[in-house]
Amino acid sequence: MACSVSDSPSLKDLPKVATDLKSQLEGFNTSCLRDVDTNEKIVLPSAEDLAKEKQHTALLQGVEQFQTSSLRRTETVEKIVLPNALDVATEKNQKSLFDGIEKFDATRLKHTETQEKNPLPDKDAIEAEKEKNKFLNGIENFDPSKLKPTETCEKNPLPTKDVIEQEKTA
Repeated sequence: MACSVSDSPSLKDLPKVATDLKSQLEGFNTSCLRDVDTNEKIVLPSAEDLAKEKQHTALLQGVEQFQTSSLRRTETVEKIVLPNALDVATEKNQKSLFDGIEKFDATRLKHTETQEKNPLPDKDAIEAEKEKNKFLNGIENFDPSKLKPTETCEKNPLPTKDVIEQEKTA
């Protein structure tokens, strides 16, 4: 689009700038400006992000452009295994047992008395065990300090040499 001279505004139509502002702009010194680090707010995607996006796009295109004519025809065979006569008979037997248990009438039972048998030892066995325990306690708790001191006296002295000689000659 080219601009023609007739389309450009005339000097009187242009906006007017105040003279003091114009003089300030003309005499502006750029060395008065401070250095500022610029931070980019628009973050560009990384190489990994681009690779993932390309892979995803390729996958979607592969699905969209897939040719079903390249597939092979497969016949589906459904196998339904029916139970044999033995399985049916077993299941009927179990069902009848469960029905019998569920519908059992407890009022038809006879009342019984339970007799407890207590095999406790008789009086003589208890006395014998007490005697045995008393005897064992006496042995275990024996105090040797209660013994009287004794002296051993040898009543069978060894024979002398003369007596041994006499017995050898006899």
